Amino acid sequence: MIRRKNNEQIEGIRKSCSLLSRLLTEIRPLVQPGASLLELDRFARDFILRHGGRPAFLGYEGYPATLCLSVNEVVIHGIPDERRLAEGDIVGLDSGIDLGGYFSDAAVTWAVGRVGPEAERLMRVTRECLDKAIEAVVPGARIHDISRAVFRQATGAGFGVVRQYCGHGVGLEMHEDPQIPNYVSPGPNPRLLPGMVLAIEPMINAGTGDVRLLDDDWTVVTLDGSLSAHYEHTVLVTETGHEVLTSWRF
Repeated sequence: MIRRKNNEQIEGIRKSCSLLSRLLTEIRPLVQPGASLLELDRFARDFILRHGGRPAFLGYEGYPATLCLSVNEVVIHGIPDERRLAEGDIVGLDSGIDLGGYFSDAAVTWAVGRVGPEAERLMRVTRECLDKAIEAVVPGARIHDISRAVFRQATGAGFGVVRQYCGHGVGLEMHEDPQIPNYVSPGPNPRLLPGMVLAIEPMINAGTGDVRLLDDDWTVVTLDGSLSAHYEHTVLVTETGHEVLTSWRF
């Protein structure tokens, strides 16, 4: 069931998104060569708790961390460990916050130091996929308008679109209906209505869109070992268009 949020709920979700945006702003300078994934995760957990929130990912269906940190060929759900980032890596950081029962969700892929031209182009195109998807969010449009915008932008640039994982509704729970695939699927295609809150998240690979799940039952990697990028915003459907509730910087 798709839940349209009332004004009070929207304000609560907006505050949760604001706190998540602050986290992403404050953690960005720490994403440098030599940074430990576990240290980044501890920083995020401590920040959220210090500001009265709860890490929404921690314990969700057994997930063991506050952040998903996905390096290079890892698409999503990378579990933070002792690994240290190296010059030339790209790292996707995905997090969510429960602030008083209101949920936010956002992801960004960052360069670690100087990266190669393929990585730069992949990140740029994936950001463009998200931008095009958000442009499609207007009352009366449909979920597949978002899906089509992502798919066209990615495949037009020669990149692969991950099909096994998708965006979703968010706000009163971490994951809500509707599902928002990054390609035009044969599944449901509901109309966008004011009060819907969506987590839109293109996952784009430099090679094919094929992926595999590692033995930890969380980490998803590209099947061909190519790089992957992931960007996500929480977006509100308004009476006249949309409002992007989360933010991050490059």
